[in-house]
Amino acid sequence: MDKRKVVAAYRCGMMTIQECAQILGVDNPHLLGILDDPRLAAEPTLRVVRHSITG
Repeated sequence: MDKRKVVAAYRCGMMTIQECAQILGVDNPHLLGILDDPRLAAEPTLRVVRHSITG
């Protein structure tokens, strides 16, 4: 799973810090360093694809 998505889910309140650390396979102190990483600061963007219903 993409680390950015896991961090974004944690920041949205979808999981606890312990769950986040477990998914990423790190301990809590290491996770705090990951959360401060500027490369992971921006939440991943979701690509929205719209299709015409008329074909």
